[in-house]
Amino acid sequence: MKKRQILAVIILMFTSLSHAQYVIKDRSDLLNLKKVPQEKSYVDHNGPLVFSGEYLVYSLHCFNAQTNNPTNVSKIGYVALVNESKEFIFEHKVKLEKGHGYGDFFVSTEIPSGRYKLLGYTQWMKNSGLSQVFKDDIVIINPYLADQSTLLDISRGDVLPNTVKSTIISDSSTLTIRTNKSTYLPREIVNLNIKNFKGGLGHGSYTIKVKRKEEIAIASAINSITYGNAYFNADKEIKQTIGDSIFLPEQRGELIYGTVKNTETGLPTENLPVVISIPGKESLLKFSETDQNGNFYSYIRKDRKNPFAVIQVENQDGTYIIEKGEPENIDLSDLKFSDFNLSRNQEEYIKNRSVLNQIENQFFGSKPDSILESNPIDIFNGGIPEVIILDDYTRFPTLEESLVEVVKFAGFRKGNTNDAYIRIGQDFKSYDEEYNDFPAIVLIDGVYIPNHEQIRTYDARKIEKISLTRDQFRLGSKEYQGIISIETFKGNFLDSYTSKNSLVVPFKQPISKKNYFVQTYQLGDTTFDRVPDYRRLLYWNPQFNIANSTYDFEFYTSDLEGTYEIILNGFTTYGKPLSIIKEIEVLKGD
Repeated sequence: MKKRQILAVIILMFTSLSHAQYVIKDRSDLLNLKKVPQEKSYVDHNGPLVFSGEYLVYSLHCFNAQTNNPTNVSKIGYVALVNESKEFIFEHKVKLEKGHGYGDFFVSTEIPSGRYKLLGYTQWMKNSGLSQVFKDDIVIINPYLADQSTLLDISRGDVLPNTVKSTIISDSSTLTIRTNKSTYLPREIVNLNIKNFKGGLGHGSYTIKVKRKEEIAIASAINSITYGNAYFNADKEIKQTIGDSIFLPEQRGELIYGTVKNTETGLPTENLPVVISIPGKESLLKFSETDQNGNFYSYIRKDRKNPFAVIQVENQDGTYIIEKGEPENIDLSDLKFSDFNLSRNQEEYIKNRSVLNQIENQFFGSKPDSILESNPIDIFNGGIPEVIILDDYTRFPTLEESLVEVVKFAGFRKGNTNDAYIRIGQDFKSYDEEYNDFPAIVLIDGVYIPNHEQIRTYDARKIEKISLTRDQFRLGSKEYQGIISIETFKGNFLDSYTSKNSLVVPFKQPISKKNYFVQTYQLGDTTFDRVPDYRRLLYWNPQFNIANSTYDFEFYTSDLEGTYEIILNGFTTYGKPLSIIKEIEVLKGD
């Protein structure tokens, strides 16, 4: 008997939404939710001072608040930048692997000078409010905008503000940082050694950065030890009770959810199959079913390539209203910002740094970061499809005619209604199975087609190829015979797709993971001889795991002289925060 393939079905315990949040219904429900440990997070970054034209890079660490180990609850975290008006400049969705993730943000000239707050959290953490959320100060200086009043304290005149030095807490008893010397020439190699003295007690996940020490007096970024002390008493479980609404944890990936209502009555519809497709060449297909309150939920685990989702009710007999849920923003009313101010005697420094940034950005193309390729998505679930390129055959005007004349084993068939459906013939030679009259799963450019009659006369001249498998599939409680995937030349079927009981919604993607560029100057290589190098961030390793006793790295200094800080921040496997800092000098020779 041929084994059926079962496409992912998500059935959750959640039964009601209030502004895309779950309401705790009874004591049993509350006890189950309290068994899910609360989380906390730490964001390491290259701030606190960032200029327009520079990147704010960050590494996100999320923990089980009860054990201080990397969380195994949330698979998605968030890093956001908020201005003093409590507006989001960005909110990045970060995919977590064993509690860790990373990303970056380019500070454009459209963002004004000001005091900002960098936040790190998960949806589950939002249940404990702002106190549970990681918060650190970021100052952005944008010299390209005339108005700098936000950061200028006119009453202070030319007095240098922010003269109080930050207290830096570090711990070198477990790990140490060593370099082959303390002073370097521009474009010279630096050999960096990290030594773990205490075996398993030093094993853990860390971030390494080498950055130019700030010339303007400003409070240092929160390091891992300071964070550990500040968030030691973070909530260990949710505080909500029966009848309260909570944010849902993203336990299996990105959570997409919403509500379906009957158009005529306006009431939620129960037990209604809902299909969610992520369009594109590497498409995704997910199934859900509405609960007694008309709510549906599904998780997206794989790395999708499209920032849109198509949500459709599989049942085409009735007419329904689909609403996608959106999580509320956390309450930021109590958020406090630093008292950082600029003075006018810093004008020359700001001007010079901005000029160097412009020069550095002009040559960005010669030293780019690279996006890490994700695993390809297989809509056929491991099956080997038959692929038909239509240009290899005589062209026919419609999809129906093309299936009849060109594609074996597939065609339109009349059902019990007037509408036809696409059927893929069974493979009785290879498999011993009972005859069925199940419809095929049909996708066009990754968009699920619930009503096959709608595409019967589709213009086949737009189609590049048709791929199909003859396996049996189950999507939810419904059986299907095979998958047929139709790809157009332009891949833009979604642009003109209109269908009853269908909703196309934006669905923000997790930020792409990168291999960050590492500048090298090899002997005899003249590639960068005429390329200026004004990097302030000499090295950035957002996630580095220590499992041995010693590690060696290397990086090169830039043309920019001054004092640089080598900073290691992170956490051992048992949750102890460690932070080490070492300074080196870059000076021109005689």
